[in-house]
Amino acid sequence: MPPRTSVPPPIRRLPLLVTGDDDLLDDLLRLAAAGGTEVELAADPAAARTRWLPAPLVLLGADQAQSCLRARLPHRPRLVLVGRAGQLDPGWQIAELIGAEHVATLPTAEPWLVDRFAEQSPGDADGSGARIVALFGGRGGAGASVLAGGLAVTAARARLRTLLVDADPLGGGLDLVLGWEQLEGLRWPSLSGADGRVDAPALVRALPSRGDLVVLSWDRGDLLALPASAMAATVDAARRGRDFVVIDLPRQLDDAAVVALQAADQAYVVVPAELRAVAAAARVVAAAAPHCAGLSVVVRGPAPGRLRATEVARALGLPLAGTLRPEPGLCRGLERGEAPAAAGKGPLAALCQRMVADLTGVPAAGAA
Repeated sequence: MPPRTSVPPPIRRLPLLVTGDDDLLDDLLRLAAAGGTEVELAADPAAARTRWLPAPLVLLGADQAQSCLRARLPHRPRLVLVGRAGQLDPGWQIAELIGAEHVATLPTAEPWLVDRFAEQSPGDADGSGARIVALFGGRGGAGASVLAGGLAVTAARARLRTLLVDADPLGGGLDLVLGWEQLEGLRWPSLSGADGRVDAPALVRALPSRGDLVVLSWDRGDLLALPASAMAATVDAARRGRDFVVIDLPRQLDDAAVVALQAADQAYVVVPAELRAVAAAARVVAAAAPHCAGLSVVVRGPAPGRLRATEVARALGLPLAGTLRPEPGLCRGLERGEAPAAAGKGPLAALCQRMVADLTGVPAAGAA
């Protein structure tokens, strides 16, 4: 029997309060309690950096606004600058510089803040939003993009509203993996300027799609750097507007890839069953592990030196999520424009069906 995918429950992400003002902190904790939610705390932007983008809501104290500018934290949706009247003059100027969507002046804004906290209460937050999965290769050519495409196709076959996100600007484009390069719709260059709250239905309508599967990929134009704020806005919209999100990451994590990895409920590194591949993957895992609590390995055959999947997992110190046996017809199908796992049969499809079921609790459709 193949190993079962070890998947933690969805992470409940809490609002983040960033302030070193004890009086302001007391007020915000009181309002959070009135809204029925717990919060995370950070005294300054440096302490907040790893939680800045994953948090569903950030309240930045006026005492830390200038520090936030100096720290160059990326713009993000649902950022509120909060303080008292004397602290916030001129509030909107600094709010625009840091990318805040709202300025909340206490005590006038207290009812409004209670409502914002209530939106994050356990009854609203737990179990809601898309399941987000990230994948990356332990070495070049490991097959992570193909597995990402297969997972997305399989989830869509299970009637899950699915978004496949290509976060690797050097990967050639996931639309090619699906055979969708001729489909019309926006690619990353058209969305790279997004740095606020993106309307989820509008995003879905604008992207290439077939049925329940929507894809955000790169084009074959000039290479552009993807801002972390654009990835944050996209992931935020995806969590609100989709059931299942698959993100294909580069092996060398840029700021946008870190944002995606921090947002993921589960991440997988794909590693060929070869000694050098395991050595390369160890470095990739070391860079990725601090950004994702749930990280597992998928081992791809063949194994020329008879290296076992369990030995690969043990060497990397990761749970074994599954194995991929060789599939001779897969590469030929990809060259013909056939999406991976589209037929619902073969080793890749079987692994994807099991992974989707484990991740979502929704039985994946088998062969048509």
